[in-house]
Parts: sequence; structure tokens; C-alpha cells
Amino acid sequence: MFDIDNEIFNIRSIQIRELAPVQVVTPFQDATMGPFPAFGMSMITIEDEDYNIGEAPVYSSYINILKICLVPHLLYSHDQSYKQLYSKLYWSIRNEGFKGPASALLGQVDMALHDLATRRAGIPLHKYLGSARNDVKVYGSGGGTNYSYAELEKEVAYFMAAGVDCYKMKVGKDFGMNMTEDVKRVKFVRSSLGKNARLAVDANQIWSCEQALRFIDQTAGENLAWLEEPIHSASYEQIEALCKRTSVKIAFGESERTCRVFPTLVNIGVAHLQPVPGHLAGIREWTAVRDLAVKHHLDFSSGGYSLFTASLMSTASENCQVEYLYSIMSGLETYFDVKPALEDGRFFLPESPGLPVRIGWQKCEDTGHLVRKRVWNKKNTRKYKPVVSL
Repeated sequence: MFDIDNEIFNIRSIQIRELAPVQVVTPFQDATMGPFPAFGMSMITIEDEDYNIGEAPVYSSYINILKICLVPHLLYSHDQSYKQLYSKLYWSIRNEGFKGPASALLGQVDMALHDLATRRAGIPLHKYLGSARNDVKVYGSGGGTNYSYAELEKEVAYFMAAGVDCYKMKVGKDFGMNMTEDVKRVKFVRSSLGKNARLAVDANQIWSCEQALRFIDQTAGENLAWLEEPIHSASYEQIEALCKRTSVKIAFGESERTCRVFPTLVNIGVAHLQPVPGHLAGIREWTAVRDLAVKHHLDFSSGGYSLFTASLMSTASENCQVEYLYSIMSGLETYFDVKPALEDGRFFLPESPGLPVRIGWQKCEDTGHLVRKRVWNKKNTRKYKPVVSL
């Protein structure tokens, strides 16, 4: 296992490229957002003085935070270890808050720098992080609240044919006001899956504790693998009350932006931890949650941009799973020249250096799918140069 702390990153440029939205397989809606008929993606590319690059998905709507807080330190912190650089980056977002988008953006920069370090070393990221495996178990995700029964059946069939043994569907139809239909749909999907596959459900924070308990009671015979975010993610008192009153495993973590919240989730009874690499302030924060789950013998899974997440998930135990939201994510794969392969319910990682995904940039540009580009270098950022060094 390598250690990024002693890496030196002398950065010459940073750019964000935005790819055109791609039509999803099935327009997708959950309890509190959607429908999404198409889904796009932006990537950050960080280039060092030797023209090595690192890339990662990035939330392009946070450009101002990137420009004001992070870019100056990236461009002007030369000949310093990554441990020193990361400290500067971390504390530069203090006034933006460690529980919001600034923290996520820092994590996306951290992932791009890990990609850069591993590309120039000629090592896949999963091996750099100490994984002895090149594969990770997948669970299927989808089942939008807007899906017809035929669409639910078709998606379940796709995942079962791919060898996936767990499927997660959405509940909370009509902004949580149609539980009767939710229960009916759960029972339908349970029968479609058969006895050998597990079923999980995700309510996207729409219910109260009492509503969640009513849903659990009405689906008691369906043997749910877990119930994800049934209550507002900041309502710790209600989450604790729910966990104390049910034996169904309650899952939280996707909405968090710092690993420091997860011990609280454990203490209030959450039994399934779900950190997203692109939401937290860096890969080390994600691995801290992974290790917390091991320590407390809790379930662990992770989603986000699943083909990227797969390399991190291969460092967890073989029973841990990466979420694959096929309806939305599969369209983006048309942009990828390199990606993990889904076989027998697992993602198999390529042996190429860095993250397991490569964008075909030239093809995207030639076809007009590269819709926007922003570049920062020393020529256009002089006024943002940091005045104080740590």
C-alpha cells in the first residue's frame, strides 16, 4: 500500500469540462426529486508541471468555491508534501462549512489528485489503496416512484440477468403521500425478484418516524434487506427513535459531507453506513467510515458515480457492495473509453493506472458532447494567490 502524504504535486493548470446530458434508460423520480429524463456529468482535470494529469467527477455548480478557496493553493503550493497541501485545502473551506458543498468539492479534488498520483506511478488506484482484489460486488438500484409495473419488471429482469443478488427500489410515491401504492409496488417487486435475491428500499428522507414504522409494519413479510433514509437525515432524534423500535436495518450516510458525523449515526442505531466518495472531504474520510463499519460490525455500501466508486469499494470486505443506478449511470458510459465490466453481479476493474474510468475526450469534442470548459492557471489567477501560508 502506498501513501499519498509524501507525494509532491506541483500543479500547472486545473480545468473543468462539462459533458452534455445523456438520455436515461427510464425517466427517473424518487420521493423528493425528479423526474430526471437526462443526466450529465462534469470532470475536473488537474495537470502537474510534468504534464501528468488526474481526473475525477466534480460538481460544476460549485465553481466559485473552487476558484476562491482551492485553486490558489493548488497552483501556488509548490514543492510541498500532499500532507501539507491537503491541510491548506482543508482549512481554506472553513468559512464555507465542513457539512456542505465545499467539503464535497474538496473530496472531488482529492480524488483527482489520487488519480494523478497513481497514473504517474503506473498503478491502478485500487492497488495504490492496498486492495488485493480487482472486483467488487454490485447491487442494482432504480425502481423510481414514477415507474410503471412493466418498467419495474423490466429493470429487475436486467439486474437478475446480470447476476446481481440485491435490488433497491424507491418508495415515498407522491411525496410520501401514497403509502398504499408503495406497499403494493414493494410486494410486486419482491415477487418478481424471487427467493434468491434481496430487496432494499429507499425513501429519500420523506417520512416521519411514525410513517416509517407504519411502512415497516405493512411490508413486514417482504424481508427487507434495509430501509434507506426513511427520515430527514438531520433529524437524529427521530432516527434514533426509529432504530430503537424496529429490527429492520436502517441505512444512512449518503447525505453526509464529513466522516465526523458517522460515529453519531452509529451511536443512535444506524446499522448500515453509506458514505459516498464524492460527498466527503477526501478518500481518507471515506476509508474512515469503512473502518468504522468494520469496528462495529455494521453493513457497508457506497454509491455516487459507481464506476469510479468501485475502486474504493474493492478495499472493503467482499460482502460490501457498490450501488449501480443503471437507469441514470449507464447513459454516461457512452463517454467512457475505459470502465469496469459488470459480470456475474460484480464490477471487474481494469488494470489501467489511476481510477478505473477514462473519458474519450477527443471523441466528445468531435461529436459536440463537450459543452463547456473552464481553465485556471497562474496567468488568470494572480489576484487569487494566497497571501498567508500555513
